[in-house]
Amino acid sequence: MKPNIFDFATKELSQDAFLTWLLNWADPSNSDIDPKLHDCASEFVKELIKRKIPEFNEEITVVIAGRQWENIDIWVEVNNQYLLIIEDKTNTQRHSDQLLNYKKFATDWCIDNNYKEPICIYIKTGNESMASLNGVRKEGFYIYNRPDIVALLNSHPEIQNNIFNDFKLRINRLENENHLFKEKKIRDWVSSDWQGFFQLLEQEMEIADWKFVNNPNKGFWCAILDWAEWGIFPVYIQLEQAKLCFKISTHPDDLDFHNDISQAEIRDQFHHKLMEMARENDYKEIKRPGRFGNGKYMTVAVVEPQDWLGNEEDSINIQEIIRKLNLYKTFLSEVRLKKITTV
Repeated sequence: MKPNIFDFATKELSQDAFLTWLLNWADPSNSDIDPKLHDCASEFVKELIKRKIPEFNEEITVVIAGRQWENIDIWVEVNNQYLLIIEDKTNTQRHSDQLLNYKKFATDWCIDNNYKEPICIYIKTGNESMASLNGVRKEGFYIYNRPDIVALLNSHPEIQNNIFNDFKLRINRLENENHLFKEKKIRDWVSSDWQGFFQLLEQEMEIADWKFVNNPNKGFWCAILDWAEWGIFPVYIQLEQAKLCFKISTHPDDLDFHNDISQAEIRDQFHHKLMEMARENDYKEIKRPGRFGNGKYMTVAVVEPQDWLGNEEDSINIQEIIRKLNLYKTFLSEVRLKKITTV
């Protein structure tokens, strides 16, 4: 495979540069230099505007795009009346109030310069959970994700520009890698497979969230299937990659009010109640963990990978997995109905 510049320039700043470069090709002054690239760039600009203004059909007369303006990754001025601000993400997520701050700055600038309301775009070429992206939408940003970019670039096979085609090859490879888990043996799964799997789960069933958990052991991908209280304590099912865990939180931030019960005591109570009901419902695969922790998020029971995900030498049966996960969610809901004895 020939060397691809974007296999070496993998940082968000490199992606910022490519997107800004492509957006500038939308200006009509570039139409004679490379008409095909200009057409793709114009389509890109229109798609971004239509995220906020679906009926947009104006002729594009002026496009100016740049980077790093008041910490905004990419800005675009269109027809001297539209301002687009773009938060460009690969594998990171928004933090603190950055999106709200960018939107406020852009709104004030548009008022001062007699522009229409800003169009705020969140471009994501990595993977991010629906729960996280819904938070982005609530802050007034419109999502333009990797499948959107793949569809745009692939719709222009006639373009011969090397920069364009290198980026297109890499983004297509990332998208394809995201779906390989469907055919691979479970034992061969890597980070992209767990992300793709959790994305599929959230499309096929209701889950609370999924994300990467960093820890001293290099971290892991996890999915929280549900989250609800048992007494005052949140109890939930968490997929820690191939391990299914029934867990309880005693973190002060998760509790509605102060409690005097010890972590070990509440952990043991929940464990005994859950195991008692597992026996009553003939869930023999729900077992005591190898050891009990004593932190703020504690595992009280586990289901081994072969009992819910499948044998490591096989590929997955997604419908059977979803059936089992929904059964465990229903079971945990029934456990929550059993009152805690001491608070």
